[in-house]
Amino acid sequence: MKISNHISYKESIKSNTAIRKGIDNIPGQYELTNMQIIAEKIFEPLRNWVGGPIAINSFYRSKELNSIIGGSSKSQHCEGRAIDLDDTYGYKTNAEMFNYIKDNLNFDQLIWEFGNKENPDWVHVSYVSEEQNRNRCLIAEKTNGKTQYREI
Repeated sequence: MKISNHISYKESIKSNTAIRKGIDNIPGQYELTNMQIIAEKIFEPLRNWVGGPIAINSFYRSKELNSIIGGSSKSQHCEGRAIDLDDTYGYKTNAEMFNYIKDNLNFDQLIWEFGNKENPDWVHVSYVSEEQNRNRCLIAEKTNGKTQYREI
């Protein structure tokens, strides 16, 4: 089964932590539908622009998995509405992907995850619906060991 042209089901639920801890990281139909929507509205247009593969660090997370990794209790990953992307393959930088999404796509939240002023460590993007998306841009930074988000 595929989530979209360039995302396999296996890739969308993969988690080394879930495997190691024996956690069931299987989405229901609601989450699968959301995953297909974000893939269609965000990932595939971005993938076409990038012109090559994009690494997916995290897509769907069950509530149990999300809790174990210290994710937010309100994480959109648990609904299949968020995806973390990385420039592992070198076609575009994380900063270039962040800016492309910001300037060209409709999204709910777009987060510059850590890194530095030139490039985030990865890009988090979420999608709810055309009508409900907030197009909110944030930067995640560590302050006294805690993650802080500020609007940019």
